[in-house]
Amino acid sequence: MLIDGHGRKVSYLRVSVTERCNFRCQYCMPEKPFSWVPKENLLSFEDLFLFIKVAIDEGITKIRITGGEPLLRSDLDKFIEMINNHKSGLDLALTTNGYLLKEAALKLKNAGLQRVNISLDSLKPSIAMQMAQKDVLTKVQEGIDEALHVGLKVKINMVPIKGINADEVLDVLEYAKQRGMSIRFIEYMENKFAKEKLQGLSALEVQAIIAQKYAFKEIGREGSSPAHLFEFEDGYRFGIIDPHKHDFCEDCNRIRLTAEGMLIPCLYFDEAMSIKDSVQKGDVQGAADILKEVLKNKPEKNKWTEDDQNETSSRAFYETGG
Repeated sequence: MLIDGHGRKVSYLRVSVTERCNFRCQYCMPEKPFSWVPKENLLSFEDLFLFIKVAIDEGITKIRITGGEPLLRSDLDKFIEMINNHKSGLDLALTTNGYLLKEAALKLKNAGLQRVNISLDSLKPSIAMQMAQKDVLTKVQEGIDEALHVGLKVKINMVPIKGINADEVLDVLEYAKQRGMSIRFIEYMENKFAKEKLQGLSALEVQAIIAQKYAFKEIGREGSSPAHLFEFEDGYRFGIIDPHKHDFCEDCNRIRLTAEGMLIPCLYFDEAMSIKDSVQKGDVQGAADILKEVLKNKPEKNKWTEDDQNETSSRAFYETGG
């Protein structure tokens, strides 16, 4: 069992397989050139897998593959199959923008992927283009349809931004609800790589919009999930991820690994340790020791709290997958 320095059980590993992305979303990396880290700087899937085996043996039960855009890395299905074959019963998930998902969905499902989170910030082609700085909506919706068709469990993520897509909260919710998909509204997380002066909807503002049409009750958080859940009278649930809320970090069970081998204890902070040398040497004990050291130093909370509204993270989300 993995326990951090604040007594929290850690069972969830997010693995970024690339920092490359084919979108340039306003809230993530709008000004970053379309470049990539040299291949020799990235850990191979075999090296990543060596660490993942260590993490699983120490108590990790949930693994999410992220990016950048993870589907830009070739043979991702083979990597997922490696993990699935190592230990059955793991919760294997993927976060993607959906643009390349139509072609990949069946291979991912057959490899052992169970769930996929897909970013869908607008149902209007022009607004989706404004958000991603690319004509994306048709291909994203085709990816969603294919994921559902092959039997993947699909969750929609939306980041509502005032003056851009905030008026689509109900539309995107109903799009998800009609297709049997859950949805999470994510409060914009201030970071220095985003477009200046963006302002997201708060959790209370999202609730007020939904309340104009639907009656719902608050369920609260389930386990270590960062989302507060709400339930309609017909049983449908939606969630809001609110990093500014005081209890957001109380039960954090997550650590993150980048494609270059940096093990990150907290999404907000830059502090990290590299496992690259250990895994490339096949030093399993060394990798395990670094994992325990990172957990010991995991911060108690981020600085997006209600008391620190002006705090801006220097973390590049495209390196960690959010």
